[in-house]
Amino acid sequence: MIRVQNVSLRFKDRLILENVNFEVAAGSALGIIGPSGAGKSVLLKMIAGLVSPTKGQIEVQSKKVSMLFQKNALFDSFSLLNNLLLPLSETLKIEGEIATDRAMKMLKAVGLDHAALLFPDEISGGMQKRLGIARALIIEPEVILYDEPTAGLDPITSKSIAELIISLHKSNHTTLVMVTNDLQRAYQVSDTLAFCHDKILELIGTPKTVQESTRPEITRFIYSSALHKSTDQEKNS
Repeated sequence: MIRVQNVSLRFKDRLILENVNFEVAAGSALGIIGPSGAGKSVLLKMIAGLVSPTKGQIEVQSKKVSMLFQKNALFDSFSLLNNLLLPLSETLKIEGEIATDRAMKMLKAVGLDHAALLFPDEISGGMQKRLGIARALIIEPEVILYDEPTAGLDPITSKSIAELIISLHKSNHTTLVMVTNDLQRAYQVSDTLAFCHDKILELIGTPKTVQESTRPEITRFIYSSALHKSTDQEKNS
């Protein structure tokens, strides 16, 4: 479904990514992990067509691509319902009762139908994340891109969001690419994991392969991620 060939990205004099190559099969779930600043999120934006590579080619075998941004990018002045009605109207030209029915079904799928008339600042961070997922999926994309979908969430909410992502991925038969530094969620959601570091991206294998890896750069990342997570939990306790 997705093919990335010899892709490099440069911002002015700074090389971000160099000669990146990988493919994502239709219906599969790829997780991209790696240290902050390695280029993971901008790679996702290139797949979405929001950023053009300096060199190389990205092919997506579908025009129905949707993305959940790290900060959700919700419309604060719109109700939850209207946050879903807008993409239906603007992208699919669906309006009226049909659109409302479809939006309410999606809100129910993510457990937010009871809050349809509330505004984003009236709901919790976890609910905002679920709304972002609902808005990304309302146009029924064949490819869904998630940028740090559990960032800033407590462990219980984080796990429930990951379970929701898995459930909707399986029921909608989407092709999924997720960027995350939350290793537990990466293991939970992904069929295959890729490691982004030192301006390159490597397909490593299954979550088990990553967990059992003895490569120094991967073990360092796993250790630092666990240490960072432990520190965050202590701050929030």
